[in-house]
Order: sequence, then structure tokens, then C-alpha cells
Amino acid sequence: MLFFLEDDSVKTTVKKYLTRIENNKKLNAFITVCGDYALEQAEKVDAKIQNGNAGKLAGLVISVKDLICVEGIKTTAASKILENFVPPYDATLIKKLKNEDAVIIGKNNLDEFAMGSSNETSAFGKVLHPLDNSLIPGGSSGGSVVAVASELVRASLGSDTGGSIRQPAAFCGTVGLKPTYGRVSRFGVVAFASSFDQVGPIGKTVEDVARVMEVIAGKDVFDSTSSPEPVPDYTQFLKQDVKGLKVGVIKEFFTEGLDEEIKNSVLTSIEKLRENGAEIEEISFPFLKYGVAVYYILTTAEASANLARYDGIRYGYRSKNAKDLNELYVKSRSEGFGAEVKRRIMLGTYVLSSGYYDAYYSKGQKVRTVMKKEMAKLFEKFDCLIAPTTPTLPFKAGEKVDNPLAMYLNDVYTIPANLVGIPSLNIPCGKAKNGLPIGLQVMAKAFDEGMVFRVGNFLMS
Repeated sequence: MLFFLEDDSVKTTVKKYLTRIENNKKLNAFITVCGDYALEQAEKVDAKIQNGNAGKLAGLVISVKDLICVEGIKTTAASKILENFVPPYDATLIKKLKNEDAVIIGKNNLDEFAMGSSNETSAFGKVLHPLDNSLIPGGSSGGSVVAVASELVRASLGSDTGGSIRQPAAFCGTVGLKPTYGRVSRFGVVAFASSFDQVGPIGKTVEDVARVMEVIAGKDVFDSTSSPEPVPDYTQFLKQDVKGLKVGVIKEFFTEGLDEEIKNSVLTSIEKLRENGAEIEEISFPFLKYGVAVYYILTTAEASANLARYDGIRYGYRSKNAKDLNELYVKSRSEGFGAEVKRRIMLGTYVLSSGYYDAYYSKGQKVRTVMKKEMAKLFEKFDCLIAPTTPTLPFKAGEKVDNPLAMYLNDVYTIPANLVGIPSLNIPCGKAKNGLPIGLQVMAKAFDEGMVFRVGNFLMS
């Protein structure tokens, strides 16, 4: 029996999901729903199933964050500047999904250009938390996570630059993986910060995430930063226990600012590991306090460079009010970008400018290098690290939108994995008294996604 076939046919399954999406439009999880496109794909996959030559993901109905290019389907990055952009090609990971017969049903809403922690910066309106519509679902992959949490799709793809998969996954109670940097090709993925961005899968179970990850991972000739490291069968790790594993618990994650209910839930999961034969040791990673500052220096610098291409000339939004070339640049960018994107472009341009490069950008890169070396030392001793994914539960929509610093601090626990390029998996680990989900993250050394799947699946079993 095919693992992802949920009904008597893929076409029937797609129709079921399309109905759910229509009935949950108020969540605003999708920018584009491609029903006819999905039904055409489903018919082809059904024929393959009948012929006995269907791929690994046959029957999987999946949505993708709307900064991943799908040929012939609008890709907006949730920005006015790209509101009518239709890519003439598929991203490499979309080709891989199609080759294994996954069915793409739509493009998910996100914070504009993936810049945000609450899914309130989209030019197409905010995404709502499925359990309490007055709350934010997290960002920037909020639409992708809400689609899975609300069972509008079986799985989805998000991108994680500083926690953009794991933080909303924690807020909404799903599994979400930030892979090792270079594990998944970025060809055809709209760039935010090129040395941080990584696409990863979101699902209800670790097994769904592992199966999708196995398909999208691997070397790509179109992305020189993608790794040739062999991709294992990730499902083999799901059958293993945790006996004898050395697990590090970084004490700096459990200091002031961490919600008490989150702390207790994560400690309960750590105790479960101990009771089942894992060796637990509290350790220190004092560089954690530099994470947010270094991250927002380096990512804004990269964003400033990456977003320079949106100039109103070649593609995307063009102002109709410009009198000359200079005014065309200024007005197209001023009218096309939202406030948060402009803020980050200006910050990034500042830290790259003459007189400030050495004080900020260069220093940030040096601290990042030190953090990578120190994290590598930890993994010489430990198989994995366990930490809370977020310091707080989801907050009210609008509560932090006018306070960028308070918003940026939401990423304090997720940023380290992006800075050092290691895999990190969010799993649900309990619920708060108000019924909202709580998440913890499992981190492992580079390219050891199997370890985070092993530990994460054990904790959810």
C-alpha cells in the first residue's frame, strides 16, 4: 500500500483538501490555490499508481511557501513588488517533488520576503492562528504551518532563515525541520539571506517530514552551495531508541525570559530521554547572547544585496509615477516594498557602508565563525542538543508589530542553528493550560538529520 494514498484515488484526496481550503479561507494560509493544476497532477499520479510505477510520494498533497518557484504559478514572496510574477521554470526541489509524484495544491502566505516572525508583514494580509484567530501563528512560514496544522494539506514546505519553520511549527503544534545548510538546493527559491536560507518540510508526524526530506535533499548542479553528501533513507532512524545517546542541554536556553510552562514541558521531555537510557548533561554555550545581534547584522546585509535586483526595470512592480530613471528606481522600490523589508534593506546597506563595514559586518562574520567552531566542539561530545524552540507562547496579532526589537527577540532560540548551519527539528512536546501547543527543538551536527528524526520521533511516540 502506498504510504501517502489517503482515499480511493489521489484525485478524490485532492478534492477533499480543496474543500477544506475553501472552508478555511479566513485563516489566509494561501496566496494562490491551484485547484485545476492539482487535479491534473492527481489524474497523472492515479494513472501511474494503476500501472504500478508511482513514485515515493504518490498521493502526497503538499503546499509550498510562496517564495519557491513553480512553473506557470504566481510566485509573489508575499510582496507587492512581485505580485504578478509567474516563473518560467520549477525550483529544483519542485522538480524533485513532481518526479516522485507529489501533488502541489497551492502557494502559502508568508511574511514579505520571509522577513518576519508573526506573519503580519504579507502584502496579502496576515495569517491567523488556527486555534485562536486573535493570535499570530508565527513566521515567516506561518501559512505553510497553518495549512498543515488545519489539515488543509498533508505536508508543506517552508524556508528557515532564523527560525521561520520551527517557530510557527512550535506555535501551531506541527513538526518542522530546518535542514543543514546546503542539504537542499536553493535554486528557484527567492533569496532573503543566501548564507542562511534553507527550505525544509513541515508535517504532522516526524515520518511525513522524513519522507519528504529524503526526496528534496541532495546535490544540485544549479546551486553551488548544495552539498554532495549522500542522502540516507531517513525512515530507518525512526525505529531506533535513544539508549546510550549523549544529550546536551544548554543552560543559557533556560534563563530569564523563558515561559514557565514551556520550560516545564521541555524538561519533562528531557526526563523521558533520561528514563530511556540517554545520558543527559547540562552545558554552557555563552555565545548564545550574541546570536540575535550577529544574525540581524549579517542577514540584513545579505538582504540589501539580494533585493537590489528589484529595481522596476527587468521584472516585478514598476511605478507608473516616475518622470526619470532615478525616480523610477526610488518610486518602484518605495511603493513595492513593505515597511519591514525597507527597514532591513536600510539596516543592511548601513552595515555594509564605508566606515561601518569593519565595525559591524566584518565583526559579525568573525563572531559567526567562533560560534561555528564552538558548536562543532559540542558535537564532538554530544549526539544532539535539546532546547525550547520559543521563549514564549503565541502573542496577540498587532502586539509587537510596532516594536521591531521585541519581534526580533522571538528568534533568540532558533537563530543559533542558522548561524552555524546545523539541522534542527521542532516537535510538539505538550500543551499550555490555555490549550496552545508547546514545541522543543532537537539539534545535531551538520548533515545528521537522521539523529534529529530519531530523537524527535522517539519523543513523540
